[in-house]
Amino acid sequence: MSFSSELKENLSKMANLNNKELVKYELIGYLISNNTTYNQKIICYSTVNEYNINRFSKLLSNLDILNFQIALKGKTYQITLPKIDSIEEISYEEQDIILSTSFQEKLSKITNKNTQEEMTIKALIRGIFLGSGSVNNPENKYHLEMILSTQKSANIIKETLEKAEIHIKTMQRKSGFSLYLKEGEEISKLLAFIGANSAVLKFEEIRVLRDMKNNINRKVNCETANLSKTITAAVKQINAIQKLQKEGKFETLPETLKEIAILRLENPDASLSELGQMLKEPIGKSGVNHRLKQLEQLSTIGDVSFW
Repeated sequence: MSFSSELKENLSKMANLNNKELVKYELIGYLISNNTTYNQKIICYSTVNEYNINRFSKLLSNLDILNFQIALKGKTYQITLPKIDSIEEISYEEQDIILSTSFQEKLSKITNKNTQEEMTIKALIRGIFLGSGSVNNPENKYHLEMILSTQKSANIIKETLEKAEIHIKTMQRKSGFSLYLKEGEEISKLLAFIGANSAVLKFEEIRVLRDMKNNINRKVNCETANLSKTITAAVKQINAIQKLQKEGKFETLPETLKEIAILRLENPDASLSELGQMLKEPIGKSGVNHRLKQLEQLSTIGDVSFW
């Protein structure tokens, strides 16, 4: 089972159906998702997830809406029912179900500081996620998405989540308007917000391990790159010194250059700092680099004379 399916299974089993007010708002979340269509006064919700369809039917039954039918077409579950007139928070616009103007105004005024209002919003967002949401396995990449049928609904939900300090982004898709997150911390916050506590623990465990692995890989790559540069530079220095020796120019070098040259030949893997500490009169990394650069430059000119 995928991470997303396991998450939806856990959410669909939440034992909070005794609160009819929260049940209503969770149902509204389902209704404004892009998986719900409205045509000729008939509502149709479609999903391939069995847990989604079961949850949807429980929400309806709990609100005494019993005139619905469930069918399986191929691998897709469909639940159909007549237009719901008893929920004032939604309205119908052509083939879409949208949040009513009065409810949008109410949401825009909610500050998330009132416990009951916060629970209402959590139920609404949970319904949207169950209705049309998905989340990638965090072992692979961070991506959570919910798709709403209209831009109006997407904008008001984005604004509402911003008040809960969940910074979600929007994007238009062919199938509707996407609300999405690509930051691990933001995804974790949203999962906690909708009550997916066990999923949050699993998500955070995977996220910590993944971040640790990435940090280790970055460190190893950095060290490997530095080592590669050191080796390349050392080979270039040794070639220059050997060229000076082969051309009989080595003995004409000042003692300071001879000393560092001999140390480099004897210690091809040593860093500049280590070479500097091996000198009779130790010097720093920049001083060693300067002397070795001199040797490289001298190996490219025709005559070496310091006298």
